[in-house]
Amino acid sequence: MSDIVADRSPQNRAAYLVLGAASFCHLLNDMLQSLFIAAYPMFKDTFDLNYAQIGLLTLVYNVTASLLQPLVGLYTDHRPQPYSLPFGMMMSLLGLLVLAFAGSFSVLLLGAVLLGIGSSIFHPESSRIARLASGGAHGLAQSTFQVGGNVGSALGPLLLVMFILPHGQASLAWFALAALGGIILLAGLGYWYKSNGHARRRTGPVIASARLGRGKVLGALAILICLLVSKWFYLASFTSFYVFYLMQHFGTSEEQAQLYLFVFLAAVAAGTLIGGPLGDRVGRKAIIWGSIFGVLPFSLVLPYVGLVATLVLSVAIGLILASAFSAIVVYAQDLMPGRVGMVSGLFFGLAFGLGGIGAAMLGVLADRTSIAFVFEACAYLPAIGILAAFLPNLGHRERSAAGAR
Repeated sequence: MSDIVADRSPQNRAAYLVLGAASFCHLLNDMLQSLFIAAYPMFKDTFDLNYAQIGLLTLVYNVTASLLQPLVGLYTDHRPQPYSLPFGMMMSLLGLLVLAFAGSFSVLLLGAVLLGIGSSIFHPESSRIARLASGGAHGLAQSTFQVGGNVGSALGPLLLVMFILPHGQASLAWFALAALGGIILLAGLGYWYKSNGHARRRTGPVIASARLGRGKVLGALAILICLLVSKWFYLASFTSFYVFYLMQHFGTSEEQAQLYLFVFLAAVAAGTLIGGPLGDRVGRKAIIWGSIFGVLPFSLVLPYVGLVATLVLSVAIGLILASAFSAIVVYAQDLMPGRVGMVSGLFFGLAFGLGGIGAAMLGVLADRTSIAFVFEACAYLPAIGILAAFLPNLGHRERSAAGAR
């Protein structure tokens, strides 16, 4: 229990300021990524793209991030790199500038790659900083960190309507100033990380949960990955195609559709903030199970209702489904507490990669059928959430004693 006492000391409680700064930098990072995704209709019109090419943009961006994140996390578990954080934001800044002045689809792909690299560097170490600054409340810290990213994602469509659509593609470059501010803040976080002794080289074997054998840990990780497939494939239908669905199915304008996407993403942000603290109180397994399988009644109804009901159901879906990810990440960190960076990189990477693969597959499906059929088919994905019933129970002591490393 000494780790818990240390985590709850006054000095560590003061680290919540660091947690807030990490969350704000997550907001800036994901706002830049969200601007890219929100600009899909603009890119589609400018470069005459089909839905498969839209899906390919998402695939290139997300797979770049997903392949690199676990490797970055694994490396920094042994050799922490506190100043890698501002470097990652700098890559995102460059990606945004490339997108602002792209003149062809191939250059758009290059900008997507740079954004993916920036995210892959940012997430593992920033997630570790959130755990270090948690004071022992790992679920709350992870939710606070992630909600910054969700708020940033929600701002993308709103900023697009307010600034990008009126002034065109090149106005994306103005948001490089936000990235520059993020670089400065992340340099400060890197200094805190290093000056508080967290940047020492680490050695030692992989640590698994004390009550579970290797087989059960691997089985639990496999179930979590299946749940992520369900969650992120379904979310990909919203993040990549919800605007097109509203415009085609209900005849809304692009500005209206972007605002409705903002409402959905705001619900996702709220769900993320709720999920972590609830997991600290009632157990992460219950949150994981209820948040994914619990979406099924709403997802099955959504393709067959009118515009107002669609908006209401989308808010319920975003709120419930998003509560799972904080619980999944912390549950996985508790399974392998000696590999916080690798686990964070793996699960954030899977989130990006699965979202990209899902977007690419759904884009092809939309070209061959229709956007409406995509939402009808994806409605069954939350049923995979029933697998959460087979996750092993982690006791309170295990959840708490998995200290920040």
